[in-house]
Amino acid sequence: MAPAASSTLIDRLRPIVGAGGMLTSVSDLMVYECDGFTIEKTPPQVVVFPTTTEQIVQIVKLCNELNVPFLARGAGTSLAGGCVPVGGGVMIGLSRMKKILEMNYENRYAIVEPGVVNKWLTEACRDAGFHYAPDPSSQGACTIGGNVATNSGGPHTLKYGVTVNHILGVEMVMPDGRVIVTGGPAEDNPGYDLTGVIVGSEGTFGIVSKVWVRLTRNPESYRTLLGVFATVDDATNTISEIIGSGIIPGALELLDQLILGAVEQAFKFGFPLDAGAVLIMEVDGVNAGLDDEAARIEAIAMRNGAREVRRANTEAERLLLWKCRKQAFGAVGRLAPSYCTQDGVVPRTKLPEMLRFIRNVSERHSLKIANVFHAGDGNLHPIILFDERDADQVKRVFEASHEILDQCIALGGSVTGEHGIGVEKLDFMPKLFSPTDLGMMVRLRDAFNPTNICSPNKMLPTSGGCAEPSQISAAKPGRRAAV
Repeated sequence: MAPAASSTLIDRLRPIVGAGGMLTSVSDLMVYECDGFTIEKTPPQVVVFPTTTEQIVQIVKLCNELNVPFLARGAGTSLAGGCVPVGGGVMIGLSRMKKILEMNYENRYAIVEPGVVNKWLTEACRDAGFHYAPDPSSQGACTIGGNVATNSGGPHTLKYGVTVNHILGVEMVMPDGRVIVTGGPAEDNPGYDLTGVIVGSEGTFGIVSKVWVRLTRNPESYRTLLGVFATVDDATNTISEIIGSGIIPGALELLDQLILGAVEQAFKFGFPLDAGAVLIMEVDGVNAGLDDEAARIEAIAMRNGAREVRRANTEAERLLLWKCRKQAFGAVGRLAPSYCTQDGVVPRTKLPEMLRFIRNVSERHSLKIANVFHAGDGNLHPIILFDERDADQVKRVFEASHEILDQCIALGGSVTGEHGIGVEKLDFMPKLFSPTDLGMMVRLRDAFNPTNICSPNKMLPTSGGCAEPSQISAAKPGRRAAV
């Protein structure tokens, strides 16, 4: 439990955001004690909701003056504990900064505040023939600011790239209260790519208060197919052959039998419940040639054991199929009271081996694990089902998660594709990076956040405060450095 906020802190925050712009009661603060990673919980001392960059500046300067840690929060959909206020402090909720400030179709960019929901941006420019390409499964709730923090992906980033490929610039309040702007609407600004450094820094460099995003022209047409397979292995072999043939689909998404049951119960799409897995395969672009690409994909799927390949014959059918995929995580609530979603990445050719390993972990730990993931780029999302009220189940979830992520590393992959490190995966950083690498990351963080007052104890494996590179070097692999 975090310490209660001092009356001085509360009294001085109130004039900045107003009485209606802050939460202080225990019951209200409990809502903000965790994000989508529900196992780690720490309530903030106070939550404030600024509506302007200047209000963020005033809050940050006050926190510096009183030596109180602070961190930003968007919609709280993070799945790695990135929004957990370790040690308490001030949580700066950005959900009221939700204006789309400019839409410039001629130059193909928009300027938005960090609290703009991802899907709102695409809906705002749909009639003009554009969209915002990164499309996380939580896009109906997650915010652009949060996407910037974790470098979010999504089904269609196989072809179009992740968040960093669509952010032109940011305005950011530094941890000392200064405001900087990196990048902007012009392409290829000279100098260091500071925007690229900030995207994916998980809020440890400062608080993004404005974002310049790239808008993408809508494809002329789509062909969306659903491959039905007896086994997960057949589906993953299909994925490797599609990419190996030179076809770059807009998306390749796999759902296994366990998740299919929940999705079908929720949306009544007509999924075959006896299938071992289904594979959503979509190509897009200029209409001419798409039928040929779709036919090649269908042939590859049939060659790899698909018992049938269905096509979405109408736009309504296509959108319903994607609704099922995007809301699959919500449907998991039908399977268990709690779930923990992992975010490992492996080379595509290792998917069959990795999924067999996950099945083995499921059996050994007596935990059900559902799989729905971005198969085209090897970004796995095994969903471990459990009841967090049962301490033994929670223990087994941690053990299973660690085994899965360790195996991702062993197969030449990574422990995160888009969810970030947060607090959940700190112990894996020394397994992925050398002491020298981690030391350089600490130095980079210190250049932005020298006192570590902004979102402390996240992303880098330090047990507190600001670690020196030499101290990280002394840490043994797999353990947090003691400082």
